[in-house]
Amino acid sequence: MAVLAGQAAGFDVTDLTNVPGSQPVRELVLAGQADMVWEYTGTAWLTYLGMSEGFPNQEEQFAAVYEADLENGLTWGDTAPLNNTYAIAVRSEAVEELGGISTISEIAELPVEERTFCVEAEFNSRPDGMNPMLAHYGMERGQADGVPDDNISIFDTGAVYTATDNGDCNFGEVFATDGRIDALDLTVLEDDLGFFPAYNAAPVFYTETLEAHPGLEDVFGAIAPTLTDEALRAMNLRVDVEGEEPADVAFDFMVEQGFISEPEGPLGSDS
Repeated sequence: MAVLAGQAAGFDVTDLTNVPGSQPVRELVLAGQADMVWEYTGTAWLTYLGMSEGFPNQEEQFAAVYEADLENGLTWGDTAPLNNTYAIAVRSEAVEELGGISTISEIAELPVEERTFCVEAEFNSRPDGMNPMLAHYGMERGQADGVPDDNISIFDTGAVYTATDNGDCNFGEVFATDGRIDALDLTVLEDDLGFFPAYNAAPVFYTETLEAHPGLEDVFGAIAPTLTDEALRAMNLRVDVEGEEPADVAFDFMVEQGFISEPEGPLGSDS
């Protein structure tokens, strides 16, 4: 999307989207060897800036990372609504069986034997993962009246979604914008007590580039509001489940939103 938007705005764009790994991308932008990147607020705050805790409040998280990165020569543009944080999901057909559950706090109201979880190994041991989440919601891990260890099953990342859908557990740890949520008809529970840090996506600019081309902020500021959790899940579904190319899915979305136009004439013609 960034490449398409830059080209449509008349810039000569160099596509660096195949740089392997988020840390090398960060280094390129810090060095001024890349001018813009889409980044997550939580990733920058916790991973790049080395902070021990994130902010569940999206506005607070953005304000904190915005101020911190100004000193690094980077300027954050407006965030998108999409928040690719961890989330807890339940298979939709079990919602009514579990009392019409819609929030994480309501898990604590269920009988202990119904408080079953499928999680990946990393989430199981993260400082912002399983154990502190349970404690935050009043369900101590390993306690008979909380969530006994036998109620927690560890899976590979992709297998968590399938296991949750199959009913191997009632609740699975997912990423909020993963296309498999829709593909498997999972329902994401509201993080009603605000445990998970915010991971909103936003355009981040090398400040000197933005000062030279201030219109860049408007270009990406127009796109950001259209990038919702729902929109990203639909696009991720097309890539991860249906096997389409990310560039094709991005192009279709940009056309649908009116940011770019379909090329005139058949592909490969002179028109």
